[in-house]
Amino acid sequence: MSAETMERTSLGARLAAAWAIYTEKRLVIILLLGFSSGLPLALTGSTLSGWMRDEGVDLKTIGLFSLVGLPYVLKFIWAPVIDHVRLPFLTRRLGRRRGWLVTTQLALAVSLVLMGLVNPVATPVLMAFAALLVAFCSATQDIVIDAFRVESLPKDEQAAGMANYVAAYRIAMLVSTGGAVSLVAFLQSHGLMREMGWSLGYAAMAALMGVGLIASLLATEPDAADARTEPVGLLRQIRHAVIDPFADFAKKRQWATILAFVVFYKLADAYAGHMLFPFALDIGFDKATYAGISSTVGLAAALAGGFVGGWLVNALGQTRALWIGGIIQTVSNLVFCWLAYMGPDPMALGIAITVENFTGAIGTVVFVGWISSLCTARSFTATQFALLSALAAVGRTFISASTGYVAAAIGWVPFFIFATVTGIPGLLLLWWLGRANAIESGEEATESAGTA
Repeated sequence: MSAETMERTSLGARLAAAWAIYTEKRLVIILLLGFSSGLPLALTGSTLSGWMRDEGVDLKTIGLFSLVGLPYVLKFIWAPVIDHVRLPFLTRRLGRRRGWLVTTQLALAVSLVLMGLVNPVATPVLMAFAALLVAFCSATQDIVIDAFRVESLPKDEQAAGMANYVAAYRIAMLVSTGGAVSLVAFLQSHGLMREMGWSLGYAAMAALMGVGLIASLLATEPDAADARTEPVGLLRQIRHAVIDPFADFAKKRQWATILAFVVFYKLADAYAGHMLFPFALDIGFDKATYAGISSTVGLAAALAGGFVGGWLVNALGQTRALWIGGIIQTVSNLVFCWLAYMGPDPMALGIAITVENFTGAIGTVVFVGWISSLCTARSFTATQFALLSALAAVGRTFISASTGYVAAAIGWVPFFIFATVTGIPGLLLLWWLGRANAIESGEEATESAGTA
């Protein structure tokens, strides 16, 4: 056998081995749970915004509805409960993590059905409460899934796990935006009342929570999740569940800057994303066209971006991957300025959606992979990850509440320019953390207890 043939064989073997890791059972389970995690988010965010705009609700009110994402910001408050409370019957039969997964997924399915029955024009306050309920159940599910993922995968599979998770997460978001809206448009075009179309659309999304439920039932409970680590005594248990996770995180080098960076890294992406559906409707697209393009080219771009993000981390390291992801996801907002100029051109929309989903998926993979590396204490994995992911939701929830007011006041092109500018603080904080050598891994970023 020639050297060239041997080299090709070796390359083929390496590629086959690299692909094989993504198809291992535990990584397939993470893939399915990523879908379950990503499905509800848009249903209280961009899809709800489009539904309200389609019904004639003003932009200011739509912007304020980003506040229904408050549970994603506050979920660290009840994360200790998820880390330490065992559910009757389910924990005994399935384990602590899987028991909570099944509970939250069933609750999500019910709450999505109920949300679809509410009229956002006639009863906007009731819609806000319904969306809050969905967000609470979704945030709770995220706490469990994040802990399950970190505890289930060895360190050398975390990047592959994140690639699977984020790819499925982005697919689910496209299903719950483009897929849901396409279904609603189809139903309404065949004579259903507008309200009934949206109700059935949300019911269909509730049924898709079955994907995560099946994954939870087929999964294997992580060994760490069943370990009884709670100290004896009520006060010691409270300290272990609530105080120790934060005290442990505060040992990390530049911990306060890390927390600020977590808030701002995805801000530009989230700020623009909240208004994309209303923007598309306002410049002349009908919801069926927007949904069809989002769920086709957007899906392919999200898949590609997810796996490119995982490759960047493995090939270039955390710091360089975060720089690439941060820059491209911020600058990508400018493509919507071009789309506003082009008007209701389906090809232009396809290009814009491709850019947004590809860059957003890269940024998400490298970012979530990095914050996962910071959660090294298995005793309170859920609490620490919930804290970091909750901070990441601050921009999407509170700062994005101003999007409707800003868009109404200055117009769409200046709005997307402003959204791009909101990404600069995150890049400056990344520069500072890189300068302080506080990026590359959670272990390296932790100082000894004596210097904390």
